[in-house]
Amino acid sequence: MTLLYLTGEYPRATDTFIQREVAALRAQGLTVLTASIRRTEPEHLVGEEQITEAAQTFHVLEAAKHPLRLARAKLRLLRHPERFFRALRLAWRTAPGGLRNGLWQMFYFAEAILLADHMQRHGVRHLHNHIAKASCTVAMLASELTGIPYSFTLHGPDIFFAPEHWRLDEKIARARFVACISEFCRAQAMIFSDRPDWDKLHIVHCGIDPARYAPSPRGGPPHLTFVGRLAAVKGVPVLLEALSFLREELPELRVTLIGDGAERARLEQDAAALGLAEVVEFAGYRSQSEVAQALKDTDALVLPSFAEGVPVVLMEAMAAGRPVIATSVAGVSELVEHGESGFLVPPGDALKLAEAIRAVLADPDRRATMGKAGRARVVAEFDIAKEAVWLGRLFEVYAAGATHPGKRP
Repeated sequence: MTLLYLTGEYPRATDTFIQREVAALRAQGLTVLTASIRRTEPEHLVGEEQITEAAQTFHVLEAAKHPLRLARAKLRLLRHPERFFRALRLAWRTAPGGLRNGLWQMFYFAEAILLADHMQRHGVRHLHNHIAKASCTVAMLASELTGIPYSFTLHGPDIFFAPEHWRLDEKIARARFVACISEFCRAQAMIFSDRPDWDKLHIVHCGIDPARYAPSPRGGPPHLTFVGRLAAVKGVPVLLEALSFLREELPELRVTLIGDGAERARLEQDAAALGLAEVVEFAGYRSQSEVAQALKDTDALVLPSFAEGVPVVLMEAMAAGRPVIATSVAGVSELVEHGESGFLVPPGDALKLAEAIRAVLADPDRRATMGKAGRARVVAEFDIAKEAVWLGRLFEVYAAGATHPGKRP
């Protein structure tokens, strides 16, 4: 089976889990081509793996810049006019209200024409999309244009803020199946889908390669690490406030923020205003191997997000034998067991976050115990090789015309 993987931007530093999934499916013998709506900017490509993957990815918007290419693709698809105009009606019918949204929907339809033509010319048998927003709209329309079935991985949480805008109901109804990353995610999908479609909502965890994060002992001054986008949703100002409470109590504490984003300049100003300029290092994006090394050099990972799916970086830290401190939002508790592999705190509560940091750093033996429990959890439930086998089975089962393979393997 030849699969095409589509997302809005592939590969990129913040979505390495998609790249891992593609690699794991290829390791099973599946042919997996990749497509991206936009080309990733060079600063968001980290490491040779991503540069190589970007070079062999089809970029839809770049193809759309060539009017003759779009015209030829349209003419080839018009050999099946019934399909073509059915897809056009679908595009118009599922557009959110308003002239501007309708115009955007026509852009998505044009992108779908190019993607559909690309799939047909490369013998694609199934289309799979990650992130259920604009790129999934393109996937749905390309599927209608070609008759090639599609599925998608549903992450959240942002899609659940505007499910009607993105027509999550229609996407679920038309998809061959949906891979939900957590029980929480699946429950949200059930809200916005018809009961007969619930059987095709499966749980497929995002995963990691645990061997890449072998635990190792650590000594030296206390050190914490954050990995993620420097965006409002990640709650970094709450972490800075918590650190200000601990500054006198833990004068040797150092914190590394790995990642970048629109909030970086403001966060650097906040850190300086709180007297944390010497405490907090803004390290920018790092490659997967650099993140793995950083996790060896830290006592715990902190992720004070306001909203999440099931963060892959928590899996990485747990696989490295490090306790994690995270917020009790969405599906995080499906990964982190409070008091066993780390601490869960209320989002936005700097005092509770400071207490959790204090508790983690106070007891090396407890850190080690939590690290072992966390790694065992990841190996059992979030190993990308195992999850990719389950996902590969879903592709094959549905391609064979079977249904109801179960929520989990």
